[in-house]
Amino acid sequence: MSKYHELAQTLRRAMEDGTYEAGSRLPTTPELCEIYHVSNTTVKKAMDELEQLGLVARRRGSGIYVKSASSLGRGLDQSLSTSGQMTGFIAENAGTDAKVTSEVHGFSIVHPSEAVAEALGIRTEEFVYDICRVRLADGVPRNVEYTYMPLKLVPGLLEEHLYGSIYHHLEQDLGLKIDSAHRVLRAVMPTEDELSWLKLKANQPLLEVRQVGYLDDGTPFEYSTTRHTSDYEFFVVSTH
Repeated sequence: MSKYHELAQTLRRAMEDGTYEAGSRLPTTPELCEIYHVSNTTVKKAMDELEQLGLVARRRGSGIYVKSASSLGRGLDQSLSTSGQMTGFIAENAGTDAKVTSEVHGFSIVHPSEAVAEALGIRTEEFVYDICRVRLADGVPRNVEYTYMPLKLVPGLLEEHLYGSIYHHLEQDLGLKIDSAHRVLRAVMPTEDELSWLKLKANQPLLEVRQVGYLDDGTPFEYSTTRHTSDYEFFVVSTH
């Protein structure tokens, strides 16, 4: 095992055991060199590896910060950096002739649960948007999305935005830059509502994708669970 990979694994374990907490700044390169008795090059390559895995984020003029993905669990956590895939349902269908529409089944402002608050790096006393919508292509239901976004980070979100691309609103209207995500995939059985919304038979499983989305400065902006119909194809591309 190379020294930089060994250091990356050591730092990852330190993040998992709370030595370096989610949202905290990692020691500087000289400090890491002294702590772990390695060279600048080793530290740089280790940081590159952790960034590629989506575990840390660089903030200009501030340092490198630990991302808050612990709430997604262990084992199935893909720890994927998916910048270049953070495009949304409309962009996924941009290369087809399909007409994309949405059905909104819920839109409110609530206090987050502990799990949602932890994923978004906020307090349970703060407010989030609670969104439930079904995405359709040419009138065919493809997935159901359950999304939470911090009110303070995404001000002025209206129901009209939910019928189009929320990501477009974030980037074009609010000037935010969407960067990467941590995703966990698993097969699940649909709820009664999902059977109706997606027009499924009771024995048809769904592909569930749980995701924490990050802006380019490492700030979590979205905690979502999307349940896709069985014909959904999931691709992973790292652009780092």
